[in-house]
Amino acid sequence: MPTENDTADLFRHVSAEKAAFYRCIMDVFAAAKRQYRLQLRPDEVLVDAQWPAGAPRAEELNLALAQLAEWGNLESQPDTARVSNLNDFYRARFLYRLSQGGEAVEAALATFVQTLQRRAELQTVALEDIASRLQALSSLLDGSFDAAEPDVPKIHEILRDLVRVFESLAENAQAFMAGVARSIELQQAEADAVVGYKRRLIDYLERFMGDLVRRSDAIARWVQTLSPRINHVLLLVAEREARDAAPGDAQDLDDEKFRRWHAWRERWKGLRGWFLQTGHEPPQAELLRARARAAIPQLLSAIAAINERRSGRSDRSADFRALAGWFAACDNDADAHRLARAAFALHPARHFSLNTSSRDSLPATTRWADAPPLEIHPRLREYGESAPRGALAKVRDRSADRALMAGQLAEESRQVEAARKRLATGHALKLSELGELDTHAFGLFLQLLGEALAEQEGPEAPVERQTGDGLLHIRLEPLGHADSARIVTTAGVFEGRDHRVTITPTQELS
Repeated sequence: MPTENDTADLFRHVSAEKAAFYRCIMDVFAAAKRQYRLQLRPDEVLVDAQWPAGAPRAEELNLALAQLAEWGNLESQPDTARVSNLNDFYRARFLYRLSQGGEAVEAALATFVQTLQRRAELQTVALEDIASRLQALSSLLDGSFDAAEPDVPKIHEILRDLVRVFESLAENAQAFMAGVARSIELQQAEADAVVGYKRRLIDYLERFMGDLVRRSDAIARWVQTLSPRINHVLLLVAEREARDAAPGDAQDLDDEKFRRWHAWRERWKGLRGWFLQTGHEPPQAELLRARARAAIPQLLSAIAAINERRSGRSDRSADFRALAGWFAACDNDADAHRLARAAFALHPARHFSLNTSSRDSLPATTRWADAPPLEIHPRLREYGESAPRGALAKVRDRSADRALMAGQLAEESRQVEAARKRLATGHALKLSELGELDTHAFGLFLQLLGEALAEQEGPEAPVERQTGDGLLHIRLEPLGHADSARIVTTAGVFEGRDHRVTITPTQELS
C-alpha cells in the first residue's frame, strides 16, 4: 500500500524545475493510454511529444523518464526485444508505461483542467432528453404490466441514460447559479462587446426559461406517474447490477444488492426534488428559474457601471503622475508648498470654526500648521453642517443636576474616608470589640475581610496582606473556637468566629 510520501511524490513533476518538460512526457503516456498502447520506448516518446522548445537529446529524455519512474508516475522494464548481440544485452534499454498512481494523477489533472475551462450552461436539450427517457420508461413499464417479468436490461439502460443526462443538467445549472452574468468579464469588456453579450444573454435566458416552464410540468407528471412503481423497478435494476459484484457469500450479495438499491433510490429522490416540491422546499427548477430571471438585472447593473466609468473618465493614478510632474517642474520649495496647498486643499479653515474670537484674532492667510487648533462641532464632521435644519432645539440647563451629583459624590467620598479612619487605626482589635458599624464602614470591613480570607492557608493560620488598591495593610489572627464575635450593622447582625484584626494605612508602614 503506498504511503503518504509516495503519494506526494506523484505530483512532484508538476512543480519541479523542468515541469513543462515532464508534462510533455506525461501527455504522451496519457495519449497512449487512450489509444490502448501498453508500452512506449524512449524514441517513441521523442517522436510523439509536442516539445515547446525543440526536441531534447536522448540522454536528457532518458534521465527524465528514469526520474518519473523514481517518483512513481511510470513503470519500467528491460527492453530485450531489440537485442541482437551481447553488447546490446548489457546496455540499459527500458520500456515505460503509466503506473497505477500515474494514471490516477493524469485523470485528476484532466478533471481539474476540464472543471476550470467549463462554462456554465443552461441545457434545454437535457430537459427534452429527461422527458423522453421518463416517457420511454413509463411506456416500457405499461407494456410489461401484463408480462410475468419486465424487461430489466432495457429498463436499466434507460435509467442509466436518465441519470447521466440529469447529472449533467444539475452540474451545469449549479455552475450557472454560482457565477451568472460574468461580472468580472463585463467590467473589463468594451461597450460594444457588452451590448452584444447583453442581447445574446437575454435571448438565451428567455429561451431557457420558456423551455423550463413548458417541460417542467410534463416531467413532473411523468415522475408522479412512475413514483408508485419505481421502488420495485429500482430493486430489479439493483439485483441485475449486483450480479457483477465480486464473489462472496449470500450475505455479501444481499448487502451489495441493497446498497445499490439505496443508491438508485437517492438518485430518484434527487430527480423528484428537482421538479416536485418536497416538504417546505420549492423545486430546484423553480430556484433555477428565479436565478435566471435575476441575471438580467445583474447584467443591467454591470452595463450601468460601465456607462458611469465612460462618463467619468477619472483615473487616480494618472492624476498622481501628472501632479508628480508638476512638483518636479517647481523652481523652488515655496512654489512646491503652494502647489501642495492647492492640490490637497491645505487652505485655512477659519470659516469652519465655532470659536469666533480665535478666528477674528488671526488673519485668513495664517498657515494651518502655525494656527491654534480649531474646535469643530462633531455634527459638522458627520453631516457636513454644523446645525440641523429648522428650529434649534432648546438647550436644557443641567447645572443644578451637576451640582447635585457633585454633592453626592463628595458626601460619599467623605463617608468612605470616615469608614477608613474608623477601621484603619493601626492597633490590634478583636472583631467583637468593633462595636456597631454603619453602611459604609461595614461594606469596607467585608471587603477587607474577604481579601484576607482569600489568602489564608488554613482556618488556624494567621494571614497578612496588602489590599488590592494598595491603601491599607491588614493582619488577621484566628482566636479560639469558643470565642465568637457579634457585629451590629444597619443591615442586620454579623456573627462568627472571633479574630484579632490589625488594619494599618500603608503610608504609616513606610
